Amino acid sequence: MANPTSRITSILTDPLTLAIGASIALLLIGELVSPGFAQGQQIVRLLTVAAILGIVAAGQNLVILGGREGIDLSVGAMISLGAVLAGNMMNGQNEMIPLAILVAAGVPFLIGLVNGLGVTFVRIPPLVMTLGMTAVIQGGLVVYSQGVPSGQAAPMLSAFINRPFLFGIPGILFVWVLIAIAMWFLLRRTAFGYAVYAMGSNERAATLNGIPVRFVRVMIFGLSGLFAGLAGLCVIGYTGSSFISVGDQYVLPTVIAVVIGGTSLAGGIGGYWGTMAGAVALTILQSVLITLNMDVWMRQVIFGLTLLALMLLYGRQKQLRV
Repeated sequence: MANPTSRITSILTDPLTLAIGASIALLLIGELVSPGFAQGQQIVRLLTVAAILGIVAAGQNLVILGGREGIDLSVGAMISLGAVLAGNMMNGQNEMIPLAILVAAGVPFLIGLVNGLGVTFVRIPPLVMTLGMTAVIQGGLVVYSQGVPSGQAAPMLSAFINRPFLFGIPGILFVWVLIAIAMWFLLRRTAFGYAVYAMGSNERAATLNGIPVRFVRVMIFGLSGLFAGLAGLCVIGYTGSSFISVGDQYVLPTVIAVVIGGTSLAGGIGGYWGTMAGAVALTILQSVLITLNMDVWMRQVIFGLTLLALMLLYGRQKQLRV
């Protein structure tokens, strides 16, 4: 029987618990710095922003879980691509929303598959492959849009993202919950999820046990592109318009959110619930820094130092609890 003290210690040091605790502490700090920071409507707004980060981080989570030092640096460009394609597809027309969703998710999914094929069959390191793809996408967006912001969100999409949908909660938060349930089911209740953990822990052993490692790795990069494209759709719904670098700001935060949630950068250990908590904590941290009138470059420095600190603390450990 487990020692109650050790069990309590284990719970308190669990990354999910720490991320939730950090979120609460940051809300209190924000309230002290700017009264009203922790009020209901402000919290809903923060969760809306966190949902966008959390959606794209779902794909990043899969890539990192898959091991081989996998990080998808192209998610920022994929978000921009999804936002630009969706904006131009809708152009302010509600009836075009279904097609915009299909295109915004489908095109990045196909590009993600190309990333996966390059990593899996050509053996290009994930960082190199996705960084190169980022340049290709950004160049294509410049040609497509001529460097000028184009496209407009449909009113129904903007209302779904920004306004109360049910019980005073925006629709995007319900979508995020559905994605969380789908991620949990995928990772914990399907053969595909078991394969992701297995190859992230030991790819050679997974291969010897008959797991289709190549197929799974290609698919996780495809899913990373799909989630990034959906996040791009949410971005244009949130802001109303898009530009070709709108997704750049999400690249580093997606990695930090995944690591805050307890997913090992070595792969094979972690889960999406922690990533969700990490996205919330990171969003609140960013809001507190903005409230303190910190410059963008200083916020980037803090994010970078946060990632390095987390890696030193537990990001690469193999014994983390999931």
